[in-house]
Amino acid sequence: MALVFQYGSNCSESEINGQGRLRGDARFVGIAETVDDFELAFDVQSTKRGCAAADIVRGTGSKVWGVLYEVPDYLIGRETAKAYGRKSFDAIEGEGSIYRREPIFVRRLDGDVVPALTYTVINPQPGLKTNINYVRHIVCGLRAHEGVPSEYIDKVKAIAAANNPDIAADLEYL
Repeated sequence: MALVFQYGSNCSESEINGQGRLRGDARFVGIAETVDDFELAFDVQSTKRGCAAADIVRGTGSKVWGVLYEVPDYLIGRETAKAYGRKSFDAIEGEGSIYRREPIFVRRLDGDVVPALTYTVINPQPGLKTNINYVRHIVCGLRAHEGVPSEYIDKVKAIAAANNPDIAADLEYL
């Protein structure tokens, strides 16, 4: 099983395990924060969602919280998933064209540091705007699991509001 760290819409278990994605094969194992400094950004266009999607970019003094899932190894790469007639995590994330799969270290709530896979944007683009429906998946997904600091959820909402001031009022209700 691969340990995968998700910080965007896949924080929502209904998203990651939906019929168009992993169909129930991603198993929640906990929440975690990045060990290295990262910042959440909305810097890649999602054609399916019609808005900017999430990314984590290296920064200083900041951590990103997210959800850890165990995903069967065969569902990570395109070739192995295809052999089982399934869509791979790499295909879902657009690995190689939109995102790159990379190993990082994350700290679980019990303090253990573990390696995990995550996906980061290959060509970030400034000036893209996210939308309230996309941010709702992140916020609700993080809130569904105990231990994510409320300050971090407030930070996600502030980053989203700075990215798209048109959704700022709606973010107050998330």
